[in-house]
Amino acid sequence: MVMAPPLTVVQLSDPHLGALWGGADPLDRLAATVGHVRAMRPHPDAVLVSGDLADNAEDAEYEQLAQVLGEIGAPVYVLPGNHDDRAGLRRHFDLDGTSDAPVQYAVDLEELRLVVLDTKRDGADGGQLDSDRLAWLDSALDVETTVTTLIAMHHPPITTGIPAMDAIGLPVADRDGLRDVVARHPQVKRLVSGHVHRAIAGEFAGRAVLAAPSTYVQLELDFQTSGLSFSADPPGFAVHLAMDGQVISHVQTVA
Repeated sequence: MVMAPPLTVVQLSDPHLGALWGGADPLDRLAATVGHVRAMRPHPDAVLVSGDLADNAEDAEYEQLAQVLGEIGAPVYVLPGNHDDRAGLRRHFDLDGTSDAPVQYAVDLEELRLVVLDTKRDGADGGQLDSDRLAWLDSALDVETTVTTLIAMHHPPITTGIPAMDAIGLPVADRDGLRDVVARHPQVKRLVSGHVHRAIAGEFAGRAVLAAPSTYVQLELDFQTSGLSFSADPPGFAVHLAMDGQVISHVQTVA
């Protein structure tokens, strides 16, 4: 008997279109990544972009990004990072909501439910999960309690051990609030994020966490310095499979 292929969600993160600081062209690297994704078999069912889509949040950057992502030929779901503008995302990616309200929504993908959570803190690199956003998440998770669920956000809910990144992560109190919500919902199997420009795995509220690498540049692995420096590591992306009520994640580098 031939088994049906699992539902596949490709996660791209931190393309930073328009950036000049990484020593490479972010558009070229995104295009190379998209080429790898297009060659995947089976073809992905959906694409998640976990924040920092554009470096300067300019319309031209979002237009270019939407054009490149459209080459994949799969539905694209985006969320804001600290570099993004919510109104700009809404203009170019057909998102509900008004102006600068948090970008939060849920998508039913048959075997998997994708819940997008906004962690952007206005005017800052660090993240935020206030009581309104956590209440929204709690309600969204209550809508469907039997389908395997993936929560996507920009700032990871874990401490990474990299001082410079942890300084611009989610505050401890906000993580505690998120932990309380997730603990009430056993259908949540994984939380995924971006922001840290590295593939980092961890645990949160008894669930697996994966921070995806950037399609642009990767952060140097350094547990001592208080500054940010970037490595020569290649771009990468994550692939999440919904299989037998679980989420299985892979990380793929782009030569």
